[in-house]
Amino acid sequence: MTVSSISGTSATMIQSLLSLRSQLDDLTRQISTGQKSDTFAGLGSQRGVAVSLRSQLAAIDGFENTAANVNTRINVANTALSGMSDIVANMKAAIAQSTNVSGINAASQTQSTAKYSLDGMLGLLNTQAGNRYLFGGKVTDRPPVESSDVIMNGDGARAGLIQTMDERKQADLGADGLGRLALTTPTPSSLNVAEDAVSPFGFKLASVSSSLSNVTVTGPTGSPAAIDVDMTAGNPNAGDSLTLRLNLPDGTNTSITLTATTTSPPGPGQFTIGATTDDTTNNLKAALTSALDTTAKTSLTAASAVQASNEFFNADANNPPLRVDGPPFDTATGLVSGTSANTVVWYTGDSDPGSARATASAQIDTSMMANYGMRASEQGLRSIVQSAATLAAVTIYSTDPNGIALSQELNTRVSGQLSGPPGTQTLQDIQIDLAAAQVSISAAKTRHQQQTSTLQEYQSQIEGVSNEEVGAQILTLQTRLQASMQVTASMYQTSLVNYLQ
Repeated sequence: MTVSSISGTSATMIQSLLSLRSQLDDLTRQISTGQKSDTFAGLGSQRGVAVSLRSQLAAIDGFENTAANVNTRINVANTALSGMSDIVANMKAAIAQSTNVSGINAASQTQSTAKYSLDGMLGLLNTQAGNRYLFGGKVTDRPPVESSDVIMNGDGARAGLIQTMDERKQADLGADGLGRLALTTPTPSSLNVAEDAVSPFGFKLASVSSSLSNVTVTGPTGSPAAIDVDMTAGNPNAGDSLTLRLNLPDGTNTSITLTATTTSPPGPGQFTIGATTDDTTNNLKAALTSALDTTAKTSLTAASAVQASNEFFNADANNPPLRVDGPPFDTATGLVSGTSANTVVWYTGDSDPGSARATASAQIDTSMMANYGMRASEQGLRSIVQSAATLAAVTIYSTDPNGIALSQELNTRVSGQLSGPPGTQTLQDIQIDLAAAQVSISAAKTRHQQQTSTLQEYQSQIEGVSNEEVGAQILTLQTRLQASMQVTASMYQTSLVNYLQ
């Protein structure tokens, strides 16, 4: 006897049970994962929207990660800039104290403060965030500034600031220390004051004014410029004066006023009226020589140091520093460009044209960039470094009778650099730029949070499930499956005995 195989009806019933079981497994997965499907295909016509939503959320995550990195770098840079601001405040306090407290010790203390300040500022300009140097513009893989020792003293083959300042001082003061002015007496009763050459060095005759009776004063005229004082007509009167105005190498100016007196020896700023015009001419020449010597050792020396510092710190890899064309230096008549082989270039970072902020940019939104690049050579940073270096490079000797006056002349010039010349960039301007970048990042973050919330809600509607709804479906399906299985079981309870009957 044979038993026939499962009929087509039976196969359909079994397949129905398997389908119900599969639906139950899928609903169980949905309630455990909260997702309608584990593949995009299972989302049906909404699968394209789901892919787009995920792409937008991934882009926002990328923007957020980038913004976080940029924010960290800006915070590190702000810490460095705040440190520099504190150093500037300390230097200003030291200069003010030196100005208000007369004495060579105050001048020496200011110089010591400048040396420590320079070390601190250069260290801050070599700040890193991770493996990235922040103050080198596009050059982020190496320190953007040299060490203070190399900048000040050079490294053997290359001259540092101190050497270049000394060469400039020799060129400005000249061999006789009178600021490249020559004083001669063409006749016994006339005096000629002339620049020794057409050059950028030393005193430059700006103008002369006179109230000297019986005296003819002309100039400055000619090239090189000269002034003539002719006393042939007679002696001046006591109280009459001669004022010589001089331009200095750094763009500042000074003046020397000499007043005629009958006193012998004369006091400071005076010359004695002699018995003859020849004697008076010689006395005027001696007084002017002494005044020029003192002014050269104070105002001119300070201006020379500042100008040499300008030429040294205005340089970069694309623009080498200017140096005096020598030796000899005390008779030099021009400047030449140094090279990277013979002169220290203090800033070694990016020197390309364009904004320093644009040297480091990051996209923090679909249509927004954050610019946060910085260069140590920016005016607001360079002027601070230059100020400290200038003060540190000029040694004030305790035995120098002009030391205090020289210190005051330097302090006056450096104070202006620390505050920033009117109309030029300051350290605070850089901080404001970075603050603006952080404001943009914060605004972008707020938008991202709002966008993320909206997109995630929309995504949840497409990909997510309602636990209550799925739970109800599971109960319904379980009831159907149980009923189907009971019916199927009843149909298959036929035994062989029942079949034979």
